Amino acid sequence: MTAECLFDRVGDFEAFERTLIGRGASVKRIDPAQDPGITMGWKIGFDWRGRARRLLLVVSRFDRPEQIVMAGSSEALDIWLKLTFVALSRSRSRLIFETELKPRNMRARLMIQTAKLGKAQLDRRYARRIEEYVRSVTGEAA
Repeated sequence: MTAECLFDRVGDFEAFERTLIGRGASVKRIDPAQDPGITMGWKIGFDWRGRARRLLLVVSRFDRPEQIVMAGSSEALDIWLKLTFVALSRSRSRLIFETELKPRNMRARLMIQTAKLGKAQLDRRYARRIEEYVRSVTGEAA
């Protein structure tokens, strides 16, 4: 799949919203613009470890067909997502998905430190989830 096509599929924010809703999250678009871009954002609510959580996620960079950057914040964490689309050939491309979490309080700092102990396993699970999502939006088989 070309980088442009992959960008369009992964950058389909309506599909992203449907995926979150399908996983039990509540999603409210901040700016209901029809065209994707840096004006888009969401208020996302979900349950995690028995508590209701809220996340504000905003598209901070939208450079078709190369990069999407999203920044978010919750009560405990600041999150930064960077998706870079690289053309390998005319029909192949690669998605580089970078995530950064920054704790906003001591509880979050302890949670991050604890997660670092199992980082290899956490990284594998996260990479598998990203791969599953990309396969679902591109329609590719495993």
